[in-house]
Amino acid sequence: MGSLCLLLSLTLLSFSAMAMAESNGDPGLVMNFYKDSCPQAEDIIKEQVKLLYKRHKNTAFSWLRNIFHDCAVQSCDASLLLDSTRRSLSEKETDRSFGLRNFRYLDTIKEAVERECPEVVSCADILVLSGRDGIVALGGPYIPLKTGRRDGRRPRSDVVEQYLPDHNESISAVLDKFGAMGIDTPGVVALLGAHSVGRTHCVKLVHRLYPEVDPALNPSHVEHMLHKCPDPIPDPKAVQYVRNDRGTPMKLDNNYYRNILDNKGLLIVDHQLANDARTKPYVKKMAKSQDYFFKEFSRAIAILTENNPLTGSKGEIRKVCNVANKHHHHLEQVEEVVELP
Repeated sequence: MGSLCLLLSLTLLSFSAMAMAESNGDPGLVMNFYKDSCPQAEDIIKEQVKLLYKRHKNTAFSWLRNIFHDCAVQSCDASLLLDSTRRSLSEKETDRSFGLRNFRYLDTIKEAVERECPEVVSCADILVLSGRDGIVALGGPYIPLKTGRRDGRRPRSDVVEQYLPDHNESISAVLDKFGAMGIDTPGVVALLGAHSVGRTHCVKLVHRLYPEVDPALNPSHVEHMLHKCPDPIPDPKAVQYVRNDRGTPMKLDNNYYRNILDNKGLLIVDHQLANDARTKPYVKKMAKSQDYFFKEFSRAIAILTENNPLTGSKGEIRKVCNVANKHHHHLEQVEEVVELP
């Protein structure tokens, strides 16, 4: 009886919290948040993604990776995009952001949206929706996603290590970190299917090749990896990398799961995923069924993009995505002072 009362009071509490949020004019995240304030927003983003993808195919990998690097670190608030200031280090400068690039194309999308609706659409929503449309460009599923996120005012570089799952961690740690965001085991297995596209820099691979080759690697794949990564200590600035999926490198598909079952996963986490008793059944299922992979991938992306967003009056709508508004305003003032005769 006591537990029933507790359950009822908890339910009432959550309803009253929701009601309070709504009465404060904060509907939280909703489908088509900009339908009145900027009805063209999602179409503009989609159109820009198509145009940019046509010209620079690898932008789609960046947009997809942005979702993971931004939303997995405490909040889906575009803190990833902020440049360093004298007081704070950008998340883009941390070791964990190694290889992240193409941020300038997000600025292009933001500029196109700003021309239509100045200071209405957040960089956090642009980051998420460009990732969603990038998934489609790569042959993946279209995922209906809620909007209404607002932008954080500071980078979260001090907690990146704490929150962002790493490819060298144990599968338990990876499952725990995603689990804390509400993503279950099949969801984690599906999200790692993003390794079906793009490429991995040799810096991330050489420990599996030198001084000795990891015996878990498929010998037929090792030759290719050694050819692509000939140096035990690669230059991080050198263009030395291995494609994540040699069969269909530009296509988000379930080929990744067949590869890792064949011991052709490049990263430790790929290998563990195919061999750990908790994850292997889902790997096998996704290797057999692309529909199942897409279904779980869509569900997991939706949960990831809804991780602890800033909504209502929290945060801000940045004018430009790489600078918080107060800094942007200050920069404009400095420019005006400089321009005075």
